[in-house]
Amino acid sequence: MLIGKSFQGCDGSVLLNSTTNNTAEKDAIPNLTLAGFDVIDDLKAEVEKKCPNVVSCADVLALAARDAVSFKFQTPLWEVLTGRRDGRISRISEALANIPSPLSNFTALVRSFTSKGLNVHDLVILSGGHTIGVGHCNTFSSRLYNFTGRSGQDPSLNPTYASFLKTQCENLSDNTTFVPMDPGSALTFDNNYYVTVKQNKGLFQSDAALLANKGSRKIVDELLDSKKFFTEFAQAMKRMGAIGVVTGMKERLGRNVLSLT
Repeated sequence: MLIGKSFQGCDGSVLLNSTTNNTAEKDAIPNLTLAGFDVIDDLKAEVEKKCPNVVSCADVLALAARDAVSFKFQTPLWEVLTGRRDGRISRISEALANIPSPLSNFTALVRSFTSKGLNVHDLVILSGGHTIGVGHCNTFSSRLYNFTGRSGQDPSLNPTYASFLKTQCENLSDNTTFVPMDPGSALTFDNNYYVTVKQNKGLFQSDAALLANKGSRKIVDELLDSKKFFTEFAQAMKRMGAIGVVTGMKERLGRNVLSLT
């Protein structure tokens, strides 16, 4: 599933390809596991056949993210307001500065979310998106081999899970091998992520950080209720989908999501 991670907000700029003169945000390390760009491009092409120059690439991405999450329920989990204008700028440097790192501690995560108008509740709920997808070894292997700076292991990581991860990731620099972010449920949108976090099996340091604060721990416990998670996740996605939105027809809409041409 492709969920856009954009420094400008929900403007579809994560879809843009790099050029000879610019490295785009889709090529930033946190975005390298994103997939489905071709699917979004195909969807945009179909929309253009019926409604040329009306629906933006940013709206197509927002709607596709909603529908991917909602598919198992066979009904949309939340309303997506449309009318977004497509971003024309995509820079790797700004993506790296604005996307929370998998190595972030709780304080850094809160600071990052607060800067976008979101709160701790949103942080914990949206982290549940890690129920689907994978993480490359180099984004978490420091927890296995060098957490203390003296070849130590992160004491907050479940020892049995850590031993398994070491069989998959044998060195700190491996950037090709990947493992599921939510072991046992990586292809299903559910609340199992919070079960793994409670078991100290959160893959990233940023996952483990959700247990570092009394308030966030309480929210993790609440989201063990699957019905509550689905409801809360839908509302948090609506809030995130409103970040940095620019509307109107001031700029030309893109007909192709990979180049906005």
